[in-house]
Amino acid sequence: MKKKEEDVNVNDDDFRGKAARLEDLLKLSKNFQDEERRTPIPFNDFLFLASQQPRLVFRDIFTLFNDMVHHYVPNLEEERNDPEFINFIGYDSTNLFVKDCDNPFFADRLFINRFMNLVEGMKQVSLQNHIYLFEGPPGSGKSTFLNNLLQRLEEYTRIDDGAVYKTYWRLNLDKLGGRNNFQSRLQEQLQENDVNENDFSIPAMKNYNMPNYERINKKFIEFSCPRHDHPILQIPKSFRANFLKELLPDSEFKEQLFENTEYKWIFKDIPCNICKSLFSTLLDILGDPLLCYDMISARRARFNRQFGEGLSIFNPGDPVYRKPIQNVQLENMLNNLLKTDNIDFVYSYLAKTNNGVLALMDIKEANVERLKSLHGIISDGVQKVELIEEQIKTLFIGLVNPEDRHHFENVKSFQDRIITVNIPYVLDYQTEVQIYKNKFGDDISEAFLPRVLDNFAKIIISSRMESDSPAFRKWIAQPQKYSKYLDKNMLLLKMQVYSGRIPTWLSEEDEKRFDKATRKACIATAELEGKKGISGRMSLSVFNSFFTKYASNDKMITMECVKDFFMKKIVAPPFNEIPDGFIGSLEDMYDFDVLQEVKEAIYYYNELQISKDIQNYLFALNYDIGETKRCEFTGDNIEITEDFFKNFEAMFLGTTSTTTSRKLFRKDVHNEYISKGLSYEIRLEGKSITETSIFKSLFDRYTRNLKENALAPYSENENFRRAIIAFGTDEFNTYDSRLQRDIERMLDNLVKKFKYSTEGARQVSLYVLDKKLVKKY
Repeated sequence: MKKKEEDVNVNDDDFRGKAARLEDLLKLSKNFQDEERRTPIPFNDFLFLASQQPRLVFRDIFTLFNDMVHHYVPNLEEERNDPEFINFIGYDSTNLFVKDCDNPFFADRLFINRFMNLVEGMKQVSLQNHIYLFEGPPGSGKSTFLNNLLQRLEEYTRIDDGAVYKTYWRLNLDKLGGRNNFQSRLQEQLQENDVNENDFSIPAMKNYNMPNYERINKKFIEFSCPRHDHPILQIPKSFRANFLKELLPDSEFKEQLFENTEYKWIFKDIPCNICKSLFSTLLDILGDPLLCYDMISARRARFNRQFGEGLSIFNPGDPVYRKPIQNVQLENMLNNLLKTDNIDFVYSYLAKTNNGVLALMDIKEANVERLKSLHGIISDGVQKVELIEEQIKTLFIGLVNPEDRHHFENVKSFQDRIITVNIPYVLDYQTEVQIYKNKFGDDISEAFLPRVLDNFAKIIISSRMESDSPAFRKWIAQPQKYSKYLDKNMLLLKMQVYSGRIPTWLSEEDEKRFDKATRKACIATAELEGKKGISGRMSLSVFNSFFTKYASNDKMITMECVKDFFMKKIVAPPFNEIPDGFIGSLEDMYDFDVLQEVKEAIYYYNELQISKDIQNYLFALNYDIGETKRCEFTGDNIEITEDFFKNFEAMFLGTTSTTTSRKLFRKDVHNEYISKGLSYEIRLEGKSITETSIFKSLFDRYTRNLKENALAPYSENENFRRAIIAFGTDEFNTYDSRLQRDIERMLDNLVKKFKYSTEGARQVSLYVLDKKLVKKY
């Protein structure tokens, strides 16, 4: 009996498990149905929706495309109060080109600004009758860019914010003569064509969601406009303006609708030949326009690249399709139902992407012929399909390599119909690093000392830049004063500017010279760059070779590794395109920066003691050498001697300063102390000595100089170097306790302030010592 109860329990558990799984599947099915539901909206309901959400409803492909891009690329609040702001914005294009993409495309700041400016311009009617060609060298990521862009557009049309509507016909058989008469005529047609009614189907039925014969037996013939006409076009053109004035409430959008060229199509475009002839025939039969509109619905259009609906991409090897698309059975069905021969259900393949996107993947082979055949359509927006004039409104996009421009650039009629957008190799080193991380894993950065991976990317990018840049030479009149930060061609400065940064090491004068005109000229320089050098694909191959060679479990990759890798292969392609001297300049900049980091990390001062030293010095300036006085600020007894002054002043002027320079310094400080500090700030404003401007100035300079010389006592100390090597072992404890504290503080600060790992902090400290950077700088 017990065994049977256990069996029942097991079976119950099993049943409950299956029920839970079934419930999950049902939920998934419901969610899928909710997402994919495209129930037609009666025309009257569509008009109500239009009155409530006109900005969402009244969109053509150009507005839809603009809205899609801004949906995935958020607007950023930039410092627009900057009088020199040039709209060079740090857009985040991750959601547009990277997230959930099988092959992410990483856009640098230059390209994403170029692209966003283009997208804004697309809404202007004057720029719509064009084809947009993205031009770049092989390996620049053009195909990836376009594939990801169109993937996002396809996804966007599936969400509520991406709703775009097309005309959907629902012909009520009962109101058009009854189902019985129509079915008998249809049965005769099937028998004449020797078609079994059980096998009857309409070609392309799946594409247009048209009913099968069983659904026709019920009540309606249903099909979408094959040209994707917007439902508002079914309102006669002469009535639309007044109709919309009545339909839409007074609002900001209503004003835009009638004034902005973006919405000009609403009042200008006409329905396709099929919709127009069908509506005219229905009006003849029914006699009342309102009854005709009862048979019109609106339906959400979903772009589907696979079936060429709304999106169609042609590769160079795809054969050219010229034959018109016909649906003879549906055409006969409609003509039989309506007792007319005016409905010609014929259209071109371009109708499938009308109010959508047609893309040419490369302008070569068959795509050259396609481009030439599109010329008239791009210019005038119309073409002939047999004897029918078909209007086409499509966003035409193409990709082109520089060597393929000859196919169209010498055709004069094309010159004002093509807008070319550069898509060069990446020119922002941080974007280049993102590409490495995407390909080889985010954790690769853990194998490098800070900034070393960035420097690898900078070397790659240097090969893509032009050596001469007049705009930068005009801006920086004396580049030699930045010898620690600049290479001879100022490529390192370019890289900072192209990534949207103004270097902190620029002088105040040069920073002021970086005005709006100079910024625009410098950014414009990028239009000529990124067309040569190490390609994106080659860069990944080079990095793979480098990382395979130098990655190690016990040591991090240093700047020495980067230099060694490139310098040893500099004579062989593709490294021969790296500018002469660039790697040396990059190394100098890196050495100077890491030296400052290590100095700051080991720097330690006793703030109280420095404060006392300054107060005693300011007090002693009021007395003659040889006197002994008690400082009224600190209470210290001071023996005022030349050595007392010399030791203090050496912190500001150096130990080799002359007597004359020290006395001049002493005089200047004393004058400022008497004239401003003592007479005004202390006596009139009631400030303490430590609140005066002269004290603060001396304190700042004192601590800065202390930091500058913080590493000097250790640079030639072999014990210091050996102790760093021994750090983390028992041997480290055998060294002097003060030396231990200094090293522990230095390594800890490198970790906390500059993002080194403990091993990385140890390695960079040894790097600074072994290269004797203290002496060099």
